[in-house]
Amino acid sequence: MMKRFVVLEKKVGETPLSCLLSYKKAHPELAGIPASYAGRLDPMASGKLLILLGEECKNQAKYTGLDKEYEIEVLLDVGSDTGDALGLLEFESVETALSLKKLRKALRKERGRHARAYPQFSSKPVKGKPLFMHSLEGTIDAIDIPMHEERIYKTKILGSTLIESKALEHRIKDFLSKVPVSDEPSKALGADFRIARVRKCWEDVFEQTSERTFTILKLRVACGTGAYMRSLAGRIGEALGTKALALSIHRTKVGKYWNGLWLKKF
Repeated sequence: MMKRFVVLEKKVGETPLSCLLSYKKAHPELAGIPASYAGRLDPMASGKLLILLGEECKNQAKYTGLDKEYEIEVLLDVGSDTGDALGLLEFESVETALSLKKLRKALRKERGRHARAYPQFSSKPVKGKPLFMHSLEGTIDAIDIPMHEERIYKTKILGSTLIESKALEHRIKDFLSKVPVSDEPSKALGADFRIARVRKCWEDVFEQTSERTFTILKLRVACGTGAYMRSLAGRIGEALGTKALALSIHRTKVGKYWNGLWLKKF
């Protein structure tokens, strides 16, 4: 009997669609069988992607509201317009001394239900096109950005590390080398994620920071659907008095979370 769903491990640089198509190509017995992903995952994020198969695709709505768990790395003193390393950068020249007291306070404040505006670089459609296209076209100020409820159930500090500028530079170059490029005419404006401008931004940062270190926080976050880890990283930076971005995002669980426990996991 055919499975109703599978959980794939999406790699950095894969879109949900390319991950799904790669799986179907590796399983020729699924030729002609409908398949759809239940819940998006940023192309430059990795981790669990729930794929529905066959008749189960008709039940997609019941899967899209599932809770998620992520492990993220937050880079301090560098922010971006996208909230991750694939954006145009803002750089704080003064190195932030990490205060665990401030960090714990910031994470406590994040827990619970909050009304948040959708990120400007998100796929939320407004007036027939996703917000990120409005941002790229320069029309973002001419529209009202909708709100949504964001739920953060639990956060845990997994640690913090210092990374030298040169080591961070190598890591960013590897990250940017995995950026996917779309050849769809409708996505021409953002087809390469502004990669040339983004690379130049990082080059400028590393030219100014050759002798310094950066702090990377590692966090585990249990949350409701639609919580944006890129936005969370930026808010953490603000709480610590600096800029910050999500250096990596890895989805570790998809399921139902209640009162500190995962009642169901896919």
